[in-house]
Amino acid sequence: MTIKVVPLGAGQDVGRSCVIVTIGNKNIMFDCGMHMGMNDARRFPDFSYISKNGQFTKVIDCVIITHFHLDHCGALPFFTEMCGYDGPIYMTLPTKAICPILLEDYRKITVEKKGETNFFTAQMIKDCMKKVIPVNLHQTIKVDEELSIKAYYAGHVLGAAMFYAKVGDESVVYTGDYNMTPDRHLGSAWIDQVKPDVLITETTYATTIRDSKRGRERDFLKRIHECVEKGGKVLIPVFALGRVQELCILIDSYWEQMNLGHIPIYFSAGLAEKANLYYKLFINWTNQKIKQTFVKRNMFDFKHIKPFQSHLVDAPGAMVLFATPGMLHAGASLEVFKKWAPNELNMTIIPGYCVVGTVGNKLLTTNSTSATNDQKPQSQMVEIDKKTTIEVKCKIHNLSFSAHADAKGILQLIKMSNPRNVILVHGEKEKMGFLSQKIIKEMGVNCYYPANGVTIIIDTMKSIPIDISLNLLKRQILDYSYQYNNNNNFNFNNNNNNNFDNNTNKLIDIKNNTSTLFINNNNKKKQQQENKDEENDKMEEESFISSNNLLKKARLPISTIPIQGLMVSKQDQSSSNSNQLKLLGMNEVSKELSIKEIEMQYSLNLNFNNNNNNNNNNNNNNNNNNNNNNNNNNDGNNISLNFEFLANELQRLLPIGINIERLEDCFFKPISLKIKSVSIQHISNMNIIVKWLHKDDNLATHIISILKSIS
Repeated sequence: MTIKVVPLGAGQDVGRSCVIVTIGNKNIMFDCGMHMGMNDARRFPDFSYISKNGQFTKVIDCVIITHFHLDHCGALPFFTEMCGYDGPIYMTLPTKAICPILLEDYRKITVEKKGETNFFTAQMIKDCMKKVIPVNLHQTIKVDEELSIKAYYAGHVLGAAMFYAKVGDESVVYTGDYNMTPDRHLGSAWIDQVKPDVLITETTYATTIRDSKRGRERDFLKRIHECVEKGGKVLIPVFALGRVQELCILIDSYWEQMNLGHIPIYFSAGLAEKANLYYKLFINWTNQKIKQTFVKRNMFDFKHIKPFQSHLVDAPGAMVLFATPGMLHAGASLEVFKKWAPNELNMTIIPGYCVVGTVGNKLLTTNSTSATNDQKPQSQMVEIDKKTTIEVKCKIHNLSFSAHADAKGILQLIKMSNPRNVILVHGEKEKMGFLSQKIIKEMGVNCYYPANGVTIIIDTMKSIPIDISLNLLKRQILDYSYQYNNNNNFNFNNNNNNNFDNNTNKLIDIKNNTSTLFINNNNKKKQQQENKDEENDKMEEESFISSNNLLKKARLPISTIPIQGLMVSKQDQSSSNSNQLKLLGMNEVSKELSIKEIEMQYSLNLNFNNNNNNNNNNNNNNNNNNNNNNNNNNDGNNISLNFEFLANELQRLLPIGINIERLEDCFFKPISLKIKSVSIQHISNMNIIVKWLHKDDNLATHIISILKSIS
């Protein structure tokens, strides 16, 4: 099973977001944006990649738009009305309400002011919006029988959402633009730990760690105040909805506190009133503070901000103007900039990211004045278009109030969603490469950042449901808890008795541990063991108390544990074509399969030290002949000694009355042991194999546990 991802836009670039994802047998288009730095056919994604003959509806199962910014939705009417796509389109309700306003504004600039002809019309925008299906947050939408999608809150702008898409066992998360830091009017992005096969995330600020937001706000207000006090004009290029609401709340409050009502603040483009309307309508998408104060006072009814009239551009005196669009690539902001730029008293503050090719990006690249440099700016010549170049004397500042996640926020979202693979889009190539290496190194997750038109193919794992025996699960959890607590240095105050075997990580019986010292000294063993029965009974009781304490401490949260059992496949009664898999303990298999007689087999590697056995014998035997015999048996892995040792241990630990039969070779050395139907055979070195009939499952399980405990 594979997932294919190919960006038609935003691959190693910012702008024209459009990513095609093939998951299962479904093709999803995430976003359908335009490039603000392009003025020709390259402004839109290359849709011919999808279909050479224009059969887009047959190829694309659905289109998902994450938010209303034009670099994510600007090509949608072109794709639906001019290219012919007629399938479902999904976006949140605020996005559906605001999209047509920004699209119409974009169309007017392109067609009516620039005179382009091959462009979508106002009616096409309306027809396009009729195809849109609104989505609520956390609502699971069934696109068809196989494909489902779910929206999560992304912050960034009003109505922005991340989308989780799933087909069968495969899943993808596409973030669009998001912000992991709450601001004055929106909350931070959030998503469940959905563990997708692929996370496709924006990386606009892939290598940036932002400084204090409060500090940036103070710097922003200070620079504006200083400029207007000297009689200068401040131009702040913004998009009509999004960051501008954040900055308007900030500056309106400051103007009130500082009694600066005599200096006008204007908002261009007639979207201020509409913006307020949408924020009132979709108040549930804002942060908690806005919701709480909304009843008493609408935060978006600005006291000091007024609509801008075109004749005011030449008005004398200080003023502050929020003008669209935010990258100075067209519209009112660019026209005002042309007039105000030659005056050194004026200032332009660019509060967000500017795509390569826009005037805003050119200004930031030349870097005439950094955000911390207050000296008199040097004039520079800036090319507006092929026919226009202007001299820029005004101060240029870039104070980032962008609503994109920084590098820390991107890593935070990756940890939050816990993906198996990460694909980076909507960023600059060099910065994406740096972040990619960081993700691979720190998180151990495969990370890719393909260019436009490059397909990434990711292999996925198919999950197979398996029923696990409850008894087996309880037993394995208990064993794992023992090991977990031992590894975390839990100390048991048991008078320094060796009741915890560090070699096997299992709590064993004090009496059994003591009797190990008397393996080959039968006469003394019986006498000494009888003398110590009373003492050992007391020690057993103490060991039992320690066991209970261990059990209490073992009740810790467990996320994943290894399970060892036998896999059984049975045909599912409800489906003739599928098998039901079960993981069972050894003593449950025969009952589950209803088989009267079945031979079981278990391989085991023994890793005990023969010298320990011999040393134990030496410690309790003063007979020189015995010592000599033991020393002679210390060379290599002596099979005879191993099996003699195993036989003695099994005889000691198994219930009284169970007979152990030794099968010997021509030299009378035991090479295998047989206990009822259970046979223990030597394979090679320390490897043995245990075979038995299912009727002796309980006995075999007990024997295997003994062999493990002494190895």
